[in-house]
Amino acid sequence: MDKENRAASQKNTFIIIAILAVLFLVGVVIGIILLSRSDTQVTGQVRDIFIIVLAMESFLIGAALIILVIQLALLSNLIQNEIKPILFSTKETIRMVKGTSQFISDKAVKPIVSIGGLFAGGRKLFEIIGFIRKEK
Repeated sequence: MDKENRAASQKNTFIIIAILAVLFLVGVVIGIILLSRSDTQVTGQVRDIFIIVLAMESFLIGAALIILVIQLALLSNLIQNEIKPILFSTKETIRMVKGTSQFISDKAVKPIVSIGGLFAGGRKLFEIIGFIRKEK
């Protein structure tokens, strides 16, 4: 039920946003039509206001791009100076663990398994011969 409510809520939100976008576009079209019918002085003032707004927007976009470049430089520095050494150290640790596990396997586990296999084989042989009774 929760997923259905969430899907319905998202659908309603999308419909509301679509309606608002259509209303905004209709308002812009109506505004352009009204401005085209008004005198040139009003149209010139509105044009000047929009030029000023666009200039301010350009400054904001420029500042955002400068901040983005600085953040990218900081990220590159972080990767070069902090992440690479951590990865190198992790690789070295993995190599050591692999070597240690191989050593333990060769020097401890294999001999114990082979001795255990020999004892199990000998026990089975003695059970077959009859020296040892089978445990149930």
